[in-house]
Amino acid sequence: MAETAPKSGPLFDTFSRAPLRFERGEGVWLITESGERYLDFGAGVAVTSVGHSHPHMVESLKAQVEKVWHLSNLYEVAGQEVLAKRLTDATFADKVFFTNSGAEALECAIKTARRYQYTHGHPEKFRIITFEGAFHGRTLATIAAGGQAKYLEGFGPKVEGFDQVPFGDLEALKAAIVPETAALLIEPIQGEGGIRVVQPEFLRTLRALCEEHGLLLIFDEVQTGVGRTGKFFAHERSGVTPDIMAVAKGIGGGFPFGACLATAEAASGMTAGSHGTTYGGNPLAMAAGNAVLDIILADGFIEHVRDVALIFRQGLASLKDRYPDVIEEIRGEGLLLGIKARVPSGDLLQAMRAEHLLGVPAGDNVIRLLPPLVVTAEEARDGLARIEKAAEALTTKLAKSA
Repeated sequence: MAETAPKSGPLFDTFSRAPLRFERGEGVWLITESGERYLDFGAGVAVTSVGHSHPHMVESLKAQVEKVWHLSNLYEVAGQEVLAKRLTDATFADKVFFTNSGAEALECAIKTARRYQYTHGHPEKFRIITFEGAFHGRTLATIAAGGQAKYLEGFGPKVEGFDQVPFGDLEALKAAIVPETAALLIEPIQGEGGIRVVQPEFLRTLRALCEEHGLLLIFDEVQTGVGRTGKFFAHERSGVTPDIMAVAKGIGGGFPFGACLATAEAASGMTAGSHGTTYGGNPLAMAAGNAVLDIILADGFIEHVRDVALIFRQGLASLKDRYPDVIEEIRGEGLLLGIKARVPSGDLLQAMRAEHLLGVPAGDNVIRLLPPLVVTAEEARDGLARIEKAAEALTTKLAKSA
């Protein structure tokens, strides 16, 4: 009989949680059960795009709760046509499939690309090229797409059909394209990988390679989308449009909700019965998504994101100059920013938390700063002041240990 691990409570032991328990949120603030206020520059990992308890979000969800919560896609669902039309009007896409999460949106994107090749006479084309450092989700297919050993370990054979190449390595990418290649998949900015920005010219090269080899271009904008980078979607700054795009996180403002967007051509293989979902596109999710777009697409909102981001980025650059033993580099675009630390990033995160400021760890010794997009210039400066106190505390600690 196999040995059993000692009991540690009823929850799976899959998370290393901070010892904080939040009772409520207000805008960019989270409040603990004991009343302590924390400036939330993690936003649930770029999810609470319009802040906590936004009045318009609250009213929209309350109104829908009083009507119907769930129908399934056996019937027409109120809000789906409206939200899909708003998304296609504002993007490259012609078609939308609604999901419950980013990982599901990526699964749909992968299936859409493979199905396209299959229905267009190329069933041999199923392989997808991805980039080292990527994170595309936690399902068996998406951990294979991401290719990171720490996420693959212990889950059996890696799902076949994904080929990783080094980040930004054009020659390796060209060499990886084979007759079985169906698509390229990339995040315009790697989030989990350490806020690594893909240069616009590289994205343009990907588009050209796809045209040359008959491949589909898939963008993972789960973390970068819906205003986060100062554009509605991050790829817009490159002038490149994908064939398929996965969206989630900020589009639901905190409600679990994602979407796969595609051109009519790319989605042409997704016919009745080829894909499905029980909860995806439910009435509550549609109410949340439409409310988020009411806010994000309002005149001046994304300009506000850019304005505050400039103040925040300049302040972080100043901190880098003044605390070079703590901060090595500032990365990112808009309000998707990262501090690459010289000290262990966990030490910086803990020091920030001591100042009641929340961030999110990432790869490459980076702390992500992802405030709600409604953050004001004053709140951004408040956050900078707290980061400065954290950096000062770490600098003092380093001096004492020298």
